[in-house]
Amino acid sequence: MANSTPVRRPDTPRLAFPALILANVVLAFGPTLVRLADVGPVAAGFWRLAIALPFLLLLSRRSLMAARLSIWQWTAMIVAGLFFAADLGTWHAGIHLTKVANSTLFGNVSALVLPIWAVFVLGQRLRRLQMLALALAAAGAAILMAGSYELAPRYLRGDLLCLLAGLFYAAYLLLVQDARQRLDGWSVLTVASLAGVLPLLLTALAMGERVLPGDWTPVIALALSSQLIGQGLMTYAIGWFSPLVLGLSLLLQPAVAALLGWMLFGETMSVTDGVGAIAVGAALVLVRLPARP
Repeated sequence: MANSTPVRRPDTPRLAFPALILANVVLAFGPTLVRLADVGPVAAGFWRLAIALPFLLLLSRRSLMAARLSIWQWTAMIVAGLFFAADLGTWHAGIHLTKVANSTLFGNVSALVLPIWAVFVLGQRLRRLQMLALALAAAGAAILMAGSYELAPRYLRGDLLCLLAGLFYAAYLLLVQDARQRLDGWSVLTVASLAGVLPLLLTALAMGERVLPGDWTPVIALALSSQLIGQGLMTYAIGWFSPLVLGLSLLLQPAVAALLGWMLFGETMSVTDGVGAIAVGAALVLVRLPARP
């Protein structure tokens, strides 16, 4: 996996970057729809995958039937699906315990993990500017966590769950990047969804959650927007860009989610939260600045 993560290639399709941007905008609606669903948080993750699966199987059936992969490659995609299920379960649980903006910010800690992976695992040279960016990102994350605890301790548990979810999502993205070198995006997303749907259902039942919706609108909207459109576009675009670009693009989600939280739930960002978010954002901008000739 360390030597297969793609960088932006000269033959990158024109629509790849717009797809990446649109994917993050659409995915930012996920926390709001999870909040509106009348099922348990893990059950909402189950329905997100289960409702999308028939469409994914239809879109990927030919590619999957023609696939010639080794046992290791199939195993890697299944493991990616399990990481994705773990991400959904912990993230959705955290969404109900913190603010929409917090859940999206911490849930996208992969925006920091991916550049770090590029530097320390892929062996990309660490320039002084990048060292400053990583230090600033660490400081920003610390400020956000400290502000969450000191100003709103009731959010700390949800923030930690969303932070854990972000780590699961980073592992998923890295495994999916590798799989995208051999299969199209729909096939990769289908296998990941198949691997994750049953564990999410069993976990929801074991936790005693309400599984059957009374109002199907939020879970259907979640499946169509987040899984089919959002993850579909993300899985397509992820094969063309480096972890640095992916990390930067993920910053769109907290911004859109904060706006939705303000519009729908009357949530506000504290000064401390704002300082931390700005520090993280500045760090990811710095880490993307090109080297001087």
